[in-house]
Amino acid sequence: MDRRDFLTSGMLAAAGAAIPGIVRAQAPSVAITIDVREQTGALPHIWSESAGSDRAAITLREEWRHDLDRWRSEAGLKRVRFHGIFNDELGVNAPSLMSPRSDAPPNFQNIDRVYDGLVARGVSPFVELSFMPKRLASGDRVFGFYSGNITPPASLDAWGSFIKTFAAHLLDRYGAATVRQWPFEVWNEPNLSVFWAGSQQQYFELYKTTAVALKSVDDKLKVGGPSTSGTAWIGEFVDYCAQNNAPLDFVSSHCYAGDNQVKLFGEANSFPQADVIPEAVKRARAKIDARFKDMPFWLSEWSCDSPAMIAHIINGCLPYAQATSQWVLSGSYEELGVANYLFKEGDMGWSTLIKGIALPSFNTYRLLHMLGTNRLSSTGPALASRRADKSVAALIWNLADVKQPSGIPGMSRTRQVIGDAKRLHVSFAGARPGQQALVRFVDQERGSPMPAWRTMGSPQYPKPDQIAQLRRSAEIAPPVLMRLDRNASLVLDLPPEGVALLELPAKG
Repeated sequence: MDRRDFLTSGMLAAAGAAIPGIVRAQAPSVAITIDVREQTGALPHIWSESAGSDRAAITLREEWRHDLDRWRSEAGLKRVRFHGIFNDELGVNAPSLMSPRSDAPPNFQNIDRVYDGLVARGVSPFVELSFMPKRLASGDRVFGFYSGNITPPASLDAWGSFIKTFAAHLLDRYGAATVRQWPFEVWNEPNLSVFWAGSQQQYFELYKTTAVALKSVDDKLKVGGPSTSGTAWIGEFVDYCAQNNAPLDFVSSHCYAGDNQVKLFGEANSFPQADVIPEAVKRARAKIDARFKDMPFWLSEWSCDSPAMIAHIINGCLPYAQATSQWVLSGSYEELGVANYLFKEGDMGWSTLIKGIALPSFNTYRLLHMLGTNRLSSTGPALASRRADKSVAALIWNLADVKQPSGIPGMSRTRQVIGDAKRLHVSFAGARPGQQALVRFVDQERGSPMPAWRTMGSPQYPKPDQIAQLRRSAEIAPPVLMRLDRNASLVLDLPPEGVALLELPAKG
């Protein structure tokens, strides 16, 4: 079945005539209970700690900075992680006509432009220390069309000295109090030959040299790794750090729902894709705790384009990770080359905003940001909270198993969705019957630019006026006003992948 036909046939209307859609008879029913009287502890917004974004040079573009502004103001983003702060395209330690000598000191002009742009917008860098400057490299193997050098340093001593100079420059420019809040992550996915030409042992030695260099400048700087793909090397890495007195403040790794489950878990098809990341994070947490109990774990790269899967995965990671970092925040993204589309049918890749146009993934983060910081007891597919003003906010979802790209994103012309529209019966234990409830919706039709884009004729190169129209069409619709019934409940119909934010005002 064509994806568009599937979504249309699967759409259900929420209760109330104001919600568009088609109510399908005998939709499967799901019971959700939220106890507004019982707080179970803090609800840390781990999803706001960071988002990923290609390479450092991209952050200098006006379009990217506009997307960052939306992430910060509307989704509460605190940090941005990207590759290539030492890429030769920024000129940090590359030969040039102005500094041809092999012993020329580092040039931090463009690094300052990158980090100044973040700080001026109220966010911090999640400092990924990559790739190898040409003058320090042991070889010429590179990644990407921007030629990030992936070889180990020719001299660990020279690399350590460079890192000291870099750290000292940051401290001098931004101040110790600020830079101490920036996580320093050593390299990117060194277990993949496309990103690291050395061995595991060479990476561990690079890590220790880097961590010692940073701590020698300021012992309160936070450093971590191994930043591996597929939560690999975590056990070996924490063992190495413990046995070799390598400084370690946090552990980081990556996982995607489409990752090879044989490599992750030792067996194929052990879990539906929606459960792959939470299970991998849970297992990573156990390996970390075996050596460093309660050390922060950063899922510093993951991605998903399905609203309900995003909510489900984050909910599953909450007990085990201190931070997650969605890849990527902006359609200004060229790690795999320059895409020849803004929108297309099927798998569109990992972008959450494109030219300021919100995709359903970004709008899901907007709803998550509206949750409070005190968690309420709940059952079923819900993440419920109480805000500082005593109002209640809960995100509920209709999980579908949506195949996520395991190879190069954006290559598939189809998007596989396995799931049904469902009727959600939401009970608010302890709430007053008749109380007001505000409901906002995001799915592949609502809070999405795709219906308007299709109406335009699916242009490959939308014109400026069309882009402005798409921005407007992708906004989350104003909330629908409902009231709890005599049992302090309400009923919502959600299509596959759909999420809804339910708010009970403190007085209503």
